Amino acid sequence: MDPKELREILEFAVEAAQLAGTYTLGFFQADPPVELKADRSPVTAADRGAEERLRERILRAYPTHGILGEEHGEHVGSSKARWILDPIDGTYSFICGVPLYAVLVGFEWEGEMLAGVIHLPALRETVYAARGLGCFWNGRRAQVSSVDRVVDARVVYGGAAWLERCGRGPALSRLLGACHQDRGWCDAYGYALVATGRAEVSLDPVMNIWDTAALLPVLIEAGGELTDWSGQRTHRAPEALATNGRLHKEVLALLRGG
Repeated sequence: MDPKELREILEFAVEAAQLAGTYTLGFFQADPPVELKADRSPVTAADRGAEERLRERILRAYPTHGILGEEHGEHVGSSKARWILDPIDGTYSFICGVPLYAVLVGFEWEGEMLAGVIHLPALRETVYAARGLGCFWNGRRAQVSSVDRVVDARVVYGGAAWLERCGRGPALSRLLGACHQDRGWCDAYGYALVATGRAEVSLDPVMNIWDTAALLPVLIEAGGELTDWSGQRTHRAPEALATNGRLHKEVLALLRGG
């Protein structure tokens, strides 16, 4: 895909994510009814409606493209392109009235992530990137921090109890014992913080493809790194680790216990 086409894709993705985000704000802090899905995770009409709107816009503009979304499954297209959507990443934050939720829109071409958007509707922040075009934060260039020692790093994660239940408690303890500061800011917001230089490490023990897909191009184009906990760069792993790149090997060693 040439740069001109990719730039158009990115512009479309940003606009679509922002429009879906505006839709979610109609439900935010309005006590929407909450249902539990088969995996016991929460979902609201805002999740489903936002994804429906994203799908409609994509298929109008790109009728041959495939779509994979958290709420409405997969539509198989006839081209090499696939959109990967999470209409509300951080539904628990959303239903609690906490503004740290995101609309995630990722664009995959021949199995590789080429573009991604992290839109934070309640914060009015959008972080977005495409391969070779750079990363942007509300229209200005975004980049990771220059911190090069874990002892000076800020680490964000989805909660100590959650990591403990997932068997990652010892790994987290080693990392937090070595870092400068830690905060329990989770979901896509934590990865946006790393991409914009406001944190150095973000990690999750459990991820789905729609949680990670949009994040990968954002972190890479901002100068950072996103891998699984073994160090493989991928958007398909069941966990994720993002850093500013300079710290990645040191953080992986701490997580492994080395």
